[in-house]
Amino acid sequence: MRYCILGTTRAFRDDGTAVAIGGARLRALLAALALRPGRTVPAAVLVDEVWDGDPPADATGALQALVGRLRRALGHAAVASAENGYRLAAEPDAIDLHRFERLVTEGTRALAEGDAAKALSTLDEALALWRGPVLADLPDRRAAEVRWEARRLAARRGGLGAALALGRAEEALPELVALCAEHPLDEPLQALRLRALRDAGRTAQALAAYDEVRTLLADRLGTDPGPELRSLHAELLHQEPAPRPAPQPPAPPARTGAPAAPRGNLRAGLTSFVGREDDIGALHHDLSHARLVTLLGPGGAGKTRLSQEAAESVADAWPDGVWLAELAPVDDPEAVPEAVLTALGARETVLRGAGAEGLRAAERNPATPLVRLTEHCSRRHMLLLLDNCEHLVGAVAALADHLLAHCPRLTVLATSREPLGVPGELVRPVDPLPAPVALRLLADRGASARPGFRTDADPDTAAAAAEICRRLDGLPLAIELAAARLRMLTPRQIADRLDDRFRLLTNGARTALPRQQTLRAVVDWSWDLLDAPERAVLRRLSVFAGGCTLAAAEEVCADGPGDAREVAGLLGSLVDKSLVVATPAADGAMRYRLLETVGEYAAERLDEAGERDAVERRHLVHFRELARTTDPALRGAGQQSAIDLLQREQENLRTALRHAVAARDEQEALCLVLSLAWYWQIRDLRADALHWAAAAAALGPDPFAPPAEPAPSLYERCTDAPPPMNPELLQEARRQVALVHLLSADHTKETWHDEKGRARLRVIASTYRAGQPQTCRVPASLWFFAVMLTGELEDLRGLLAEAVRACRDLGYEWELAAALHMRANVLANRPEWAAEALADADESLGIFDRLGDDWGASEALSSRGEAAERLGEHARAAEDFRAAVGHARRLGARAQVAVLRTRYASALVELGRGAEGETILREVLAEEGRIAHEAMPVARLYLAMWLGRSGRTGEAREQMNAAREGFRSETAAAFDGFVLGALAWLDNQDGRYADALCRVLTALERSHDPLTRMMAPQMPVIHFLTLARALVGLGGERRAADAARLLGAGPALLPRGHVPTWVERDDRERAERGAVAVLGRAAYEAAHAEGGGLSMAEAAALGETYREHTYRER
Repeated sequence: MRYCILGTTRAFRDDGTAVAIGGARLRALLAALALRPGRTVPAAVLVDEVWDGDPPADATGALQALVGRLRRALGHAAVASAENGYRLAAEPDAIDLHRFERLVTEGTRALAEGDAAKALSTLDEALALWRGPVLADLPDRRAAEVRWEARRLAARRGGLGAALALGRAEEALPELVALCAEHPLDEPLQALRLRALRDAGRTAQALAAYDEVRTLLADRLGTDPGPELRSLHAELLHQEPAPRPAPQPPAPPARTGAPAAPRGNLRAGLTSFVGREDDIGALHHDLSHARLVTLLGPGGAGKTRLSQEAAESVADAWPDGVWLAELAPVDDPEAVPEAVLTALGARETVLRGAGAEGLRAAERNPATPLVRLTEHCSRRHMLLLLDNCEHLVGAVAALADHLLAHCPRLTVLATSREPLGVPGELVRPVDPLPAPVALRLLADRGASARPGFRTDADPDTAAAAAEICRRLDGLPLAIELAAARLRMLTPRQIADRLDDRFRLLTNGARTALPRQQTLRAVVDWSWDLLDAPERAVLRRLSVFAGGCTLAAAEEVCADGPGDAREVAGLLGSLVDKSLVVATPAADGAMRYRLLETVGEYAAERLDEAGERDAVERRHLVHFRELARTTDPALRGAGQQSAIDLLQREQENLRTALRHAVAARDEQEALCLVLSLAWYWQIRDLRADALHWAAAAAALGPDPFAPPAEPAPSLYERCTDAPPPMNPELLQEARRQVALVHLLSADHTKETWHDEKGRARLRVIASTYRAGQPQTCRVPASLWFFAVMLTGELEDLRGLLAEAVRACRDLGYEWELAAALHMRANVLANRPEWAAEALADADESLGIFDRLGDDWGASEALSSRGEAAERLGEHARAAEDFRAAVGHARRLGARAQVAVLRTRYASALVELGRGAEGETILREVLAEEGRIAHEAMPVARLYLAMWLGRSGRTGEAREQMNAAREGFRSETAAAFDGFVLGALAWLDNQDGRYADALCRVLTALERSHDPLTRMMAPQMPVIHFLTLARALVGLGGERRAADAARLLGAGPALLPRGHVPTWVERDDRERAERGAVAVLGRAAYEAAHAEGGGLSMAEAAALGETYREHTYRER
């Protein structure tokens, strides 16, 4: 992260994107922390600075809430809790204020050491960081503002001093005059002004300026100028006046009778030149190593301006000048030499200096423009700019080739949308502007259109500005056209209207060429230069999203199989003409894409040609087949390559799905969803799965509408062959897509625990039978989760055993490994089954390892780790979780990595390595916002427990509340009971026993949910421990006796073989110690023995007797 407090408080991620920091107090808090990076700022100081001495009633709570909001915006790791305060986890250089301070120190040192060039560069970099008043968002910034404004003025003085040392007095004078007007009593600044006037040869002005300063000091301060000014005044008085040049007689006329020739015809730019520093540097190198350099890029990329800026910056290298020939107005190839000759002012070169006989000879044998141009250039060391060559590329290529062959000291710099194709040509691509530079250009041109405009004025403006630059592909001309619209529209209005960009961006400069006055004219110019086959391929490429391969382009853009071979050549021509961008993909193959502006234009042309339906159909078929044939490779050694392929084509696959749904083609949509379901599962793309499964299901009847119809056993997959499917297979496809939707949905109690939801689950559960061939395979195997959600889990082990048996009998190797892994996951929840879970996980891991399936190996190791945890073997569990992380990382499965690292951290805490575990959990939480997964609330829960154990209950409570929100929105409602129980434990840690009692009774009630009983059968007893500790904390003999009874009830009610965690051990010890202190050992043992005979229901009822009493106490 980078932070800016030299102006409005802002934060930026490493990729340059702005973080929305909404609200004045939130920005004030960030500013106060950023002022002291890496240092703990006491809470009292933060409250005083944020609320400006007028804190709210609950200042501590308000500050905690504000810190929570800041962490949600920046990521939790960005703001660390410390003893009695908070600190911003950032290096000083990540804050512009402290970077400014470092740069000023370095620049000042360089100036003192005599390195004026380095000093000027460094101080300019420091001053460029200022974007407005320092600490603008702190309510009371007066003291800091005075200090830093003084430091800024010192930096400006140093920079101006460095400029004078480099002999740039004339350049420095305007700024010095302005600064002296603002700070008339600043004597060092006034001395710099006098020195600049002296160095510029303006001694009289320097002496007059000294008199002004002397008078001002006397009037205002009653003092004389200091030693530096007096010494400089003495130098000025004794300086020899510069001799005035003596009048010179008129120069004799040249022998040719011609006036002195100008050294070029470049015009001065009327607007600032933004960015492209690296391109300018590259062109300097190119022009010193090649005689023909062509700037290649799409229309509006800024080729013309770049060529002129680069040429002007190296003009001294060409004694005979830099000459620009603008070819855009030329429409006749034969007129190109004449046009260049005219631009050079050389149409009469051959005739000058000729006598009468020479004139008569010239009239009899007039030289052609090419001859005259060649003669003119052959004697000169010059740079020739040929601008806008694409519509005359053949003629320009012939001219360049001829001139370079006959003019040995000529260098040619051309701009074009396609290469000239001349031997020795060096092609320099002009790419769209990167996002930060595009934003700078928008800010610069926007301020010209609307004075005071800033792209970072507020989060909404920053987001809209970034969207404008991105959607306009970073093309300078398009961005300038958009900036001109700021006279009448806000940035958000412009961004929202870019779907109709060709109508919006129509207000270019009146003095520009007609083809540069509107965005449509820019693209029209390129379109008009294409032949019919090129136009056909270009408009058809508009159906792709995110680019395409050559094979995809051949299949989609060709009219038939016989025409596919022609597409490669046409595609290459479009790449040469800068209408298609070709870039190598990660697999080494080239991908082809259209810039968004070109894509929208081509899409319009596709509609005009009446081809959209046919081309979209070919696109749909191509990507349906890609998904269908790639899906099997996701299970085994080709998994990584298959994931990479589907990820590269993700936008095309979504577009194909949109085409299928829009066309109401149910079978195509079903086939695509089922082909992508496992990819979505591996990559945790649940939003895609949920959306597209729902969209595909809506195209046909509900396969689970009551009454339930038993599914027939099917050995064929729904995706073994392309559509159409037979009726039996089509109905199965509908069922499987409905199951994909079920698994991807938000499993809250409201979704599945009302009567309608339970009824649907029962229909799904009764549709299949364990052991059917399709239930062995994804996604029909997801049927098992519907059975779990019904809560009818009596024969759960039997269902799992039948699934494993069927996979063995049918020879389904990968499916067997998956079934074993699923059974291990379920069995690992109960300690008496954990040994069986270990065996299943071992067998599953062996199969997945043999098949080379990283995802499966990772899941099997995770199951084995959970089983080891249940047996209390935390070191073994930690090793398994760590190994599982390695497999998941190889796949780039970030969500899976987050889950596994969370489990690994939990195991480390149990091993007494809490600090390591905390570090890992915080690293996982730092990914929040980039990974949408339930790992985040689980990580918060584990971190909160560790923080509570280590005495940091304030932050623990923040994490616990955030975890509860995450569970509520992300995953099954059963987890809400876990969090309530953890919050009750935390209340006990803080001595808030009445709160703990109330919460734990609610958690105890929820622990009887069927899903909770299956996943965590030990939870009721853990809640009894929390309840017992709360009762002891509230005091009284009755409560202490009931606490002893609850402690006595627990062991017999736990699953056989249960190994207690550190939380359970600590709670039991504290509750027992407290009860004994009240009752005495004998009475405690008696009550404890009574509890040993209680059933689960009786123990829960004992706790319930305190509910109303607890409300009274609270």
